[in-house]
Amino acid sequence: MKVKFQADNDPDRAIVRGFLRRLPGADFQSQPLDAVDDVAVLDIAAQAGRILVSHDVRTMPYGFTEYRQTRYSPGVLLTPQLWPLADSIEHLVLIWELTEASEWENRICYLPTFADFRVGE
Repeated sequence: MKVKFQADNDPDRAIVRGFLRRLPGADFQSQPLDAVDDVAVLDIAAQAGRILVSHDVRTMPYGFTEYRQTRYSPGVLLTPQLWPLADSIEHLVLIWELTEASEWENRICYLPTFADFRVGE
């Protein structure tokens, strides 16, 4: 199955717009999630079957660890806030073009390395 993305409240809206400009047929949703805690954001993405894209490298890994104790996740991609916009878009395009949704299940990965993010390491 093809990858579908959900932006949390952190990613620059320009990432979503730039991604969809490159791939107009792709599925990348963005919605206001102000004042929604990380576990609730993860649940929203999971219920929609979407990989969550977030800049929140500080708290999201902990929320993901808590969430995964009892629930399934389509996955989380953490992209650095100070990373160039074009690089964030390019990596997300590559993920959409070259991978399947199942490859990201129950993983939280840090772009640009694609390494699994491990809490406490």
